[in-house]
Amino acid sequence: MAAKELKQFTLEEVAEHNKPDDLWVVIDAKVYNLSRFKDLHPGGISVLMDGEIAGQDATEAFYGLHRHEVLERPQYQRLQIGTIQGEQPVIYSRIVGELSDVPYAEPTWLSQGYHSPYYTDNHRKFQQAIRRFADEFIYEDAQAREEDGKRPSQSVIDQMAAVNLHAMRMGPGKHLQGLSLMNDLVKPEEFNYFHELIITQEIARCGARGYGDGLMGGKVIGLPPVLNFGSEALKARVVPEVFAGKKFICLAISEAQAGSDVMGLQTTAVKSEDGKEWIVNGTKKWITNATFADYFTVGCKTEDGLTVILIERGPGVETRQIKTSYSTTAGTAYITFDNVRVPVENTLGEEGRGIFVILSNFNHERWVMCCSSARSQRSIVEECLKWATQRKAFGKPLISQAVIRSKLAAMIARTESVQSWLENITYQMCHMTYKQQSQKLAGQIAFLKSYSTRCAQETAKDAVQIFGGRGITRTGMGRFIEHYHRTVTFDALLGGAEDVLSDLGVRQAMRAMPKNARL
Repeated sequence: MAAKELKQFTLEEVAEHNKPDDLWVVIDAKVYNLSRFKDLHPGGISVLMDGEIAGQDATEAFYGLHRHEVLERPQYQRLQIGTIQGEQPVIYSRIVGELSDVPYAEPTWLSQGYHSPYYTDNHRKFQQAIRRFADEFIYEDAQAREEDGKRPSQSVIDQMAAVNLHAMRMGPGKHLQGLSLMNDLVKPEEFNYFHELIITQEIARCGARGYGDGLMGGKVIGLPPVLNFGSEALKARVVPEVFAGKKFICLAISEAQAGSDVMGLQTTAVKSEDGKEWIVNGTKKWITNATFADYFTVGCKTEDGLTVILIERGPGVETRQIKTSYSTTAGTAYITFDNVRVPVENTLGEEGRGIFVILSNFNHERWVMCCSSARSQRSIVEECLKWATQRKAFGKPLISQAVIRSKLAAMIARTESVQSWLENITYQMCHMTYKQQSQKLAGQIAFLKSYSTRCAQETAKDAVQIFGGRGITRTGMGRFIEHYHRTVTFDALLGGAEDVLSDLGVRQAMRAMPKNARL
């Protein structure tokens, strides 16, 4: 079908079309015929018949009420009949694969003219590839699934599997050997935590918190115990199909009776008479991805203490969806285990020493959440900077108000400090063994997560104040702000509550306190 030929008009010609049955407007040098649309306009016809709108350049008025993406929808693109003679459109939305030129919308290492000691040329090429991938394959699905609550589309899962993104989201390690990473853009032995940070932050740019967890977030925290503590036979059977996006896994630790108190778990596992099977009974609550998981990495109370067992979905396993403040696309569920029989070969680590399996998982889980939180805060800063410059209040741009600039200053400072601390810790992770990370970084990561999520909640609160009523409206100009404000507390709770982590950080510091230190 041939593209519609667009005519050129002068502003004077457009001005003649200012009647209800003959209504044109100009938005960013584009001429739109609203004659048939006027009765469908959500704001009513009176808005369109305003003397500064009908037949006029309504660019400023439009962007005071609507996001640019509205004009990109097919039903509204059809309303364009021409352009203004001698003028070119200058306003654009997100460009696939491109960096934003809004100040502080990108971390310093991606900002023009700035430098970083942490990132190599390979990291920069990798970031470009991941951003284009996320923009092309993930973003639209994220918006749709966050809204309708369905699990992330299998087509996206498959696209990620094709370039081994599922494997890369587990961080560097032996599991990457022999794999082609992002079409051979990075060698498995050169992949490090900065590559993983890039993946997490680029996915977080989608601004869909529930979808971010639904996109196999359960695998990021549920598969490491299998990789690190499972038998070779178990890994050979489970890991490839999870990396291929054919099977799904989740981490099932939390219960109604025990959250941060891991030692208080009530789910039990007892040996069968012949000693060949575990018989598991109990419940788990708030388990991410559980509604569609095939495997469950489960913390159980056993005779000798805590034991972690990999349970496959089957007889006696039941999952029921839990509706939380973010989308059901995350697959959050309540799990019931009723006399579930599991081969003892599915034991992860030593019997009775499951607490070490669980604790070994926390550092990476919390670090990933810090990566996501830092990027999400930055996206909110970008939204607020755009809004403050295009919104007018009291006859002036919102940015002219000192109180708004003060809020923005605090938001930017928090965002930059979180990213800076995150990159420092990431650098340490790249130069430490897993054991050294556990010894030296558990406290630092706990502090960072607590600090990051406190910053995030302050930023969410300030962003709502800047956007006003739009910041509590699920559609329109402030939809990302409303969503962020509604879901920001997830990061403050998952992986350990803020107060618990802050206390952990101090206790870790006290372990290293010299006994002879005095004032």
